[in-house]
Amino acid sequence: MLVVALVHLRTQLPHAALAELYGVGRSTVTEAIGEIRPLLADRGFAVPDQPGLRLRTLADVFAYADAQGVTLRIDGTETQVRRPKAHQPGRCAFVSGKKKQNAMKTTTISDGQGRTLWSGADRPGRMHDQTAMRTEGIAEQFRLHPGG
Repeated sequence: MLVVALVHLRTQLPHAALAELYGVGRSTVTEAIGEIRPLLADRGFAVPDQPGLRLRTLADVFAYADAQGVTLRIDGTETQVRRPKAHQPGRCAFVSGKKKQNAMKTTTISDGQGRTLWSGADRPGRMHDQTAMRTEGIAEQFRLHPGG
């Protein structure tokens, strides 16, 4: 499970491709990533070339980038998921307006070399990327750190 989650986070391969690669079902890959990602986020993201320094919060990432002159790259990714069970509240929130399929979105921040510094919470596919930037606090961090 750990290897599948790490490969996904590093390469952003679709769940279906990882399932084929490792000989498991797509739902197994989705479950593995869903279980491992929060554990990794709680530990924090290691900073390249600075052993012992871990970025645990969004504010940590922007403060680090501001202090070190690091250019941040922000990307929102969509991952196809199974359709939520019928008669569940919020079921339609998972249908992405862009891809017209059930999806989850994640916002990821990396440095100029593409190394992950922070990964946001998973959210339903219907949420627009700009809305996610506001609700996760990214827009506020840009106001506090205009050089980021």
